[in-house]
Amino acid sequence: MAKLRMSLQQQVDRDYPELAELAQLLDSKWGILGFRFGIDAIAGMLPVVGDAATGLISAWIIYKAHRLGAPRDLLGQMAANVALDVAVGAIPVAGTVFDVFFKANNRNIRLLREHLKAAGEKLPPPLIGQEIDPLAQRRTGQGRVRN
Repeated sequence: MAKLRMSLQQQVDRDYPELAELAQLLDSKWGILGFRFGIDAIAGMLPVVGDAATGLISAWIIYKAHRLGAPRDLLGQMAANVALDVAVGAIPVAGTVFDVFFKANNRNIRLLREHLKAAGEKLPPPLIGQEIDPLAQRRTGQGRVRN
């Protein structure tokens, strides 16, 4: 019997919410004094080991983005975000501070979201920390809401 392939929308419906929740857990699950942070910042307190572990989880998000049809240039941009996060995050103390401010996984989910929306896929609303493009916000003072 032949296996039925899922449509891209079915794959997105199944995988995207899980990826968005995982990215939020890693980067922006909790907030204290207006700063959002996640497991990545906490694990970063264990130099090298913590960042390597969260880097592997981040690599899985990139793998799933590939399975959802993300093009090579987008995957490269996502990998660069993770590489920067792991490399700088591995520096004791300064790396933990960096992890609080540079949220590679939320950035990657925003990139994936933009790609999927451009492909015409229907997506759930963004999670906390994934809705505003911080670079656009700094340039214009307003930011763009990402649906």
